[in-house]
Amino acid sequence: MGVPQVNFALDTYECIVIYPGAAGRALPGETVQRLQAEHSEHMQALQRRGIVLVAGSVDGPAREPDPPIGFGLARTGSVDDVRSVLEADPAVQAGLYRVEVLTFLCPAGSLEFPLVKAGS
Repeated sequence: MGVPQVNFALDTYECIVIYPGAAGRALPGETVQRLQAEHSEHMQALQRRGIVLVAGSVDGPAREPDPPIGFGLARTGSVDDVRSVLEADPAVQAGLYRVEVLTFLCPAGSLEFPLVKAGS
């Protein structure tokens, strides 16, 4: 599809979408809890390193059978780099979650991340 032709500047981000993984339903409850905690720690570390700008859970009606359960934005300039660090997430490696990373374009300057600025 490519970059839309518009008469204003665009900012480019990497859009992170997290889905339930294929192995999630088969994992014991205590393993799921441990992996969820490790996932949270992994995402927080990526935020501290400035790779992920914002991330969180999503909830509510969505298309079935595989609605997204998490969303985030990064700004590294590389979908592949973001995918690589997310695939290192213990919960992704165990199959509890799976991730997709897409390019997200929006009008330049339309998003701010005050927690990132406060942490730097």
